[in-house]
Amino acid sequence: MTTSQRESHASPSAVVNQPPAHRRWVMLALGTAAQTAACAFVYGMPYLIPSLRSAEGLTLAQAGVMVACPTVGLLLALYAWGAATDRYGERWVLAGGLGLATAALVGAQAAHGLVVLGLLFAVAGAAGASVSAASGRVVLGWFPPERRGLAMGVRQTSTPLGMLVAAVAVPPISAAHGLPGAVLFVAVLSGVMAVLTALFVVDPPRPAPTAKQKDEKPASPYRGATLWRIHGASALMVWPQFTVGAFGLVYLTDVRHWPAVAAGQLMACGQALAAVCRIAAGRWSDAVGSRLRPMRWLAGAVAVLGAVLAAAGDSAVGVVLLIVLTGLSASTNGLSFTSVAELAGPGWAGRALAVQNTGQNLTASLCPPAVGALITAAGFGSAFAVAAGCALASIAVLPPRVPTTD
Repeated sequence: MTTSQRESHASPSAVVNQPPAHRRWVMLALGTAAQTAACAFVYGMPYLIPSLRSAEGLTLAQAGVMVACPTVGLLLALYAWGAATDRYGERWVLAGGLGLATAALVGAQAAHGLVVLGLLFAVAGAAGASVSAASGRVVLGWFPPERRGLAMGVRQTSTPLGMLVAAVAVPPISAAHGLPGAVLFVAVLSGVMAVLTALFVVDPPRPAPTAKQKDEKPASPYRGATLWRIHGASALMVWPQFTVGAFGLVYLTDVRHWPAVAAGQLMACGQALAAVCRIAAGRWSDAVGSRLRPMRWLAGAVAVLGAVLAAAGDSAVGVVLLIVLTGLSASTNGLSFTSVAELAGPGWAGRALAVQNTGQNLTASLCPPAVGALITAAGFGSAFAVAAGCALASIAVLPPRVPTTD
């Protein structure tokens, strides 16, 4: 498909004049950095478990509840932030949400007790949800259709980057300065990005409404099943991603008998591969003028690799398959987000991305306990086989075509 053909299928936001290239990349950098800062807290909470247990005297189960609090807050607030983004724009939603998250984390730095800390962490997670709803719109609004896949692929590296920042920084800071020092670190990250987004983020241009559009609300893109099918397929792809991400290290230590440090280093390589795969998948989708075709092929590859890994047992090839699967299972994330935003259009993109995030985070919350129980009952092979089945099911759930890109 040629560039002109791709543009003919673009969403309404693509018809406005595009800005200078350097401004687009500044917006991409700011959106990625803002999401990385939010992810460092929300998904970096497990690295606070030793400090939570020693400083607050929590049991492992209580510490696990604390780890879940930011995600609970995020899930409850995502749609509201998406609606605010659609109505008021991206800049102040980003800055306001990050500012509120900073305030909650500063409060948590001086707080004590399971209830008070849990509430503050939940508030910080709910405030940080603004980034998930708004930063994707910033990226997609500034980039033309033939560059959106690459741009969203870069932006979606923020999740592994945030986890990497937390993994590298939180344990030594906790060891040196305790729980308050670690919480202050993520608060500073959030505060810095609140200031930078307030100063430098510019809301992307939106098409001027027609006289009829001024009198009518944008039609809901949820009147058909297409968006719901993309949401469902992307949620299914989260299952293999979190199966290998959450239990890959355990597989290496318990099945392959690797030292924990070496296993952690290898899984870090897998996360780096995941970031590269997201960027490459986005670029591929731009080149072929489709988001869903690459998603189908990648989901098929994940299904095949998961099935082979399930059959590999404790053989050495399982290590290679595990790391490749860690990268590929994360590769479709940016494709689904881009397709959702393009299909929803500028009037609904914030809410649609919020629904997309909600489905993915619900799956991410359900996957670890369910997979842990499955591994305990039936072994790693069964868990990898279920992951392969979810990837295969996502292909069937995906719609055959969408009018914006395919």
